Amino acid sequence: MKKHIPNTITCCNLISGCIATYWAFQGDYRLALLFIVIGAVFDFFDGMTARLLHVSSPIGKELDSLADDITFGFAPSAIIFNWLCGYHFHELPYPIAFFMPFTAFIMAAFSALRLAKFNLDERQAMGFIGLPTPANALFWGSLIVGAGDFLASSPYYVYGVIAAVFVFSYLLIAEIPMFALKFKSWGWKGNEVKFIFLLTCIPMLAFLGVSGLAAIIAWYVILSACTQRK
Repeated sequence: MKKHIPNTITCCNLISGCIATYWAFQGDYRLALLFIVIGAVFDFFDGMTARLLHVSSPIGKELDSLADDITFGFAPSAIIFNWLCGYHFHELPYPIAFFMPFTAFIMAAFSALRLAKFNLDERQAMGFIGLPTPANALFWGSLIVGAGDFLASSPYYVYGVIAAVFVFSYLLIAEIPMFALKFKSWGWKGNEVKFIFLLTCIPMLAFLGVSGLAAIIAWYVILSACTQRK
């Protein structure tokens, strides 16, 4: 029975993503974000459980990617799509205006591509190459929940969101090394970037609330890029 435990947890991640997608299309972005977070918790424990029980398998790896694309690819795309549907794009001709919200689903496709690459890339044992899909999903969910009304107040912000969809889609597959919060030791030396990141997360959450999560992900990308440049 124990060999089925990790896959069951992975399926719970997938179901969480389906529920998140439902609430996204209903316009309840808080509940959508909540189930994305729940999915992320399941995603954390399925791999850990497989390693602890020594039951890792190829089917579990593939199932994990499928679940992740639903929870961290399709669900956040559905949030953005439904949010964009609330803006009518009066300044654009009808055919273009009608299809503008559908640009959100480009990110779901790039999330799938990122997950496929991750399965084949042996360089990502202690870090990531490109933005992890859970981080991307948390960015978009928290951004729309925390600042959606503000962003919808101006066409400039709306088009900025669409542009950001393309930027983050690129970041998912970009050859940019990004650190993972994995510690070989708890000392400061060798973990400077990780500790700095964790310490700066606290004031962001305290002052920005839910939007602080989006700021944290943006800061994570910037810090990773700056560290790699050095």
